[in-house]
Amino acid sequence: MTRLKIDHITRYDYNDTVSKSYNEARMTPISDDEQVVLEAELTLSPGTATVSNYRDYWGSRVAAFDIQGRHKHLEIHSTSTVEVHRRASGDEPDGLTWEELAVPEVLDAVSDHVPQTALTRLGPDLDAAADEIRASAANPAEAATAVFAKIAGHMQYVPGVTGVHTDAEAAWREGKGVCQDLAHVGIGMLRHIGIPARYVSGYLHPDYEAGIGRTVPGESHAWVEWWNDGWWAYDPTNHTKLTDFHVTVGRGRDYTDVPPLKGMVTGGGGTSALLVKVEVTQTA
Repeated sequence: MTRLKIDHITRYDYNDTVSKSYNEARMTPISDDEQVVLEAELTLSPGTATVSNYRDYWGSRVAAFDIQGRHKHLEIHSTSTVEVHRRASGDEPDGLTWEELAVPEVLDAVSDHVPQTALTRLGPDLDAAADEIRASAANPAEAATAVFAKIAGHMQYVPGVTGVHTDAEAAWREGKGVCQDLAHVGIGMLRHIGIPARYVSGYLHPDYEAGIGRTVPGESHAWVEWWNDGWWAYDPTNHTKLTDFHVTVGRGRDYTDVPPLKGMVTGGGGTSALLVKVEVTQTA
């Protein structure tokens, strides 16, 4: 068990005064079978925002807010404390056979995560790589392991090469990308060979050696969950199963279901400066 305190700040400074803005923030972790949110708070500046909190279709915690007044900046500060207790490595069973996974009743239960999306769609290169894995894998568990090994051998984590609209095939051709891209590639390959898969957004404490009480620069992060008679997670960026240093914020079909922040402004705008800062402290 690990207890983590997470501070996430996003700030926009606008070139021109904005008259109104409408936004949704998905920056607060959720409680599930492997983590419990002990404390959570989201504060906004300017402080005149009208806020509505709800759970979306995917179970993510959403703060929808609008600011009906002139402003030249927007700052969102999410603070949370989460207790994480992941399943021990090696707990994953062989699970379903290919025939069992293809049963309509099984696929119906996870039908949202079977079809491709615009961001997970594959082109000829990825189609061929996935088909080769499917042909040689004895079962879905073996295939998933091979998919993640293929990604590890082909793609590098390199920020700045891709954007939020880059799809899996484009990232694969580039051979480079960020966690979002590697997750989309993994999801696309898994879905192509008949394994339901979903996108997970969250936070990562990147320094296992930091120890208790030391605050370190953290990361907004993304990884993959795939279905094998239950959801199983893998972090293709770091080539590892999840640890107690991964904190889940939300799940969806791809990045567009769980962006940390999205919105629109009227009457001005134009971002002159953007600050995103994540800090994580292990407290237990």
